[in-house]
Amino acid sequence: MSELLHGCGLSWQMGRQPSHWAGLATAFGRQARLLGLSEHSQPADQQGEAAFSLHSPDFGTISTLLETEAGGMTHAALSELSMQAASGILSVHGRSSGLSGTLGLDYLAVLSSAMSLQATLAAALGQLCGGRFSTVSVSPLGCGLLSIGQYLAGATASQDPEQLLAGGYDPGLRPPFVSQDGVVFELETLDPQPWRAFWEAVGVPAEVAGQAWKAFLLRYAKAVCSMPAVCLSSLQALSYARIQELALQTGMAILPVRTPAQRQTDADYTALSGLWQYQRHSAPVSLRALTANADLPLQGLRVVESCRRIQGPIAGHLLALLGAEVIRLEPPGGDPLRAMPPCVDGCSVRFDALNQLKSVQEVDIKSAEGRQAIYDLVRESDVFLHNWAPGKARELQLDAQDLHAVRPDLVYAYAGGWGQDQVDAPGTDFTVQAWSGIAHTIAQTSDARGGSLFTVLDVLGGVMAALGISAALLRRGLTGSGLRVDSSLLATADHLAQAVSPISKTGVSGVFQTGDGFMAIDCQSPVHLYALAGWLNVSPDAVWTVLPDRLLSQSALSLEAQLDVLGIPARRVHCNLAQLRADPRLASHFHDKGYSSVNSPWRFL
Repeated sequence: MSELLHGCGLSWQMGRQPSHWAGLATAFGRQARLLGLSEHSQPADQQGEAAFSLHSPDFGTISTLLETEAGGMTHAALSELSMQAASGILSVHGRSSGLSGTLGLDYLAVLSSAMSLQATLAAALGQLCGGRFSTVSVSPLGCGLLSIGQYLAGATASQDPEQLLAGGYDPGLRPPFVSQDGVVFELETLDPQPWRAFWEAVGVPAEVAGQAWKAFLLRYAKAVCSMPAVCLSSLQALSYARIQELALQTGMAILPVRTPAQRQTDADYTALSGLWQYQRHSAPVSLRALTANADLPLQGLRVVESCRRIQGPIAGHLLALLGAEVIRLEPPGGDPLRAMPPCVDGCSVRFDALNQLKSVQEVDIKSAEGRQAIYDLVRESDVFLHNWAPGKARELQLDAQDLHAVRPDLVYAYAGGWGQDQVDAPGTDFTVQAWSGIAHTIAQTSDARGGSLFTVLDVLGGVMAALGISAALLRRGLTGSGLRVDSSLLATADHLAQAVSPISKTGVSGVFQTGDGFMAIDCQSPVHLYALAGWLNVSPDAVWTVLPDRLLSQSALSLEAQLDVLGIPARRVHCNLAQLRADPRLASHFHDKGYSSVNSPWRFL
């Protein structure tokens, strides 16, 4: 069963949505239904300012508002493409996929709706516990900025900031790779030994393979991966069957970049369509009472997190932003990623961007003493979150049944890669992009042959894990049971694959060059096209004859202001993420920690 809140007596209503961002309303509806909420329709003329409302006799009504004025974005000028540009998503994607490329997916709509629902469910739990959280305000722009927070940290570090510019890297030199017979494929390993052995078998010199390894390993952190040309040409000289043989011999994982249609033929496709898998564990629950002055809905809850990389830490970070106490388990000596440059005050800014609100307890989880330390922590905690490799929790005696024996009403959360699917490769962002069809979809609107090196699935997978945990906590509060809730990158990818951006009816939607850079313009309707034609003083069918020269004659900032007046969604695509910090319209979204740290996108009123 995947509908976490089915049977809990919860209903929802759609409210006022941005007129040119249809994907947002679609995402709200799909996710609400996947959570098991019952829909109550409301006539358009009776809808208030709330974008989404949640109702229950147990906690009343939670109204969720969208902040659309912050960052200079008017409600009428909001669209998926303009918001991806404004939040820096296109800048990160464009580092290795070309400045004119787009994701081709309603990514920010899916992300923002999930984060809105997470805050709404957390507010409901806060109300249930005696708090006052009847209204939630969510900034979709803030959600987008949070999704690129680790990249922004690297670009704005006070010491040795990264200069990784959009459009600055050749899309032809990055993964995925191409075989002699035209198969596009991904390679993956988290260990340098199979990497060296594979390239030696291919015939690439060890020194070159070593240079390639560094770029390959850091692609998760930097969204760039310039491979030595000899690596790509050597693979292009071999058939895919031969490359598969060499990968099998050396321990390298290899996966083809498949289409969404190919993914839909897999046996597990329907089983994963629910985003979450959960199991109830009967237990008495006594709701903790919030203090009278609690200003965040998850205050008083404790989360124990044992996660690496991006997906799990983002989930923990979101729970911390909602007020939970998050205790991060790290190996003796600390997480080695703390030392990844650039650093401020001895800590990686990228690492800090995802973990700054957490306390740390160093534990050797493989020892009996470490296992007992975790049992002791869990006994006084509400959530245990991990993203270990499949089977490791059972091996360590830290699976759901082990920890429910210690804390029966625990929410045990697993943020995995492949879910129930058995794929012979690590379940990482880029392998899941390839297998799920997401990479193929993104390639259709980018200058690259594969997906994005922006970790679209790690980030969104972390958000979906956090949403599942929030739903499980609310179910626990309403029904009195502990739960195990599983999420995965593959289920997240399947969900995202259904949010392909519609083709513009006007033909004027994309990223265009201006007099001082690039900007996204999103003319979605004939009304937009006629407004643009009037601005250009030409007929609608002559727009393309004069538009490029007009854009090249002016700055992106000037064009933004003019197109805003016309109600046409348009925003600059920054080549350097550090330019986001310099925009006074975005100042309220950041605070300084020796780098630009992104503030919470939520306010509780």
